[in-house]
Amino acid sequence: MFDRCIYFNTTALARQLDRVWTAAFQPFGLTPPQGFMLRAVLARPGLLQSELADELKIARATATRGLDGLEARGLVVRSKSSGDRRESLITPTAEAVAMKDALNAASGAVTQRLSSLFGEQVFAGFVEQAKAIAARLE
Repeated sequence: MFDRCIYFNTTALARQLDRVWTAAFQPFGLTPPQGFMLRAVLARPGLLQSELADELKIARATATRGLDGLEARGLVVRSKSSGDRRESLITPTAEAVAMKDALNAASGAVTQRLSSLFGEQVFAGFVEQAKAIAARLE
């Protein structure tokens, strides 16, 4: 019935991938959105909250809620930007920096496992196609 439905099939895939990423980030006590958000902050300490939202392709309000959770866990600190007082600079805490390598390794292991499962060419091609489709829908 839904063989040709992009919504149904991508949502079904998203649920399966969510289970995989949930298992990967569980040892850190993070959900997949929190794990990816923290990885982005660790990769670019001091980025603006609006830049984080753009990087993750989420609404600013969604970024705020995610950062609230990371801040409550003591993994990030928000401070007002000197350039725009409405913006916050996001900085990882020492605790977050200490888990950076392990967090990236866990994420890399999932990516490697999926790439091996589907084949590197299929995996990379699918990711590029998904990004291209998303860009066309913006």
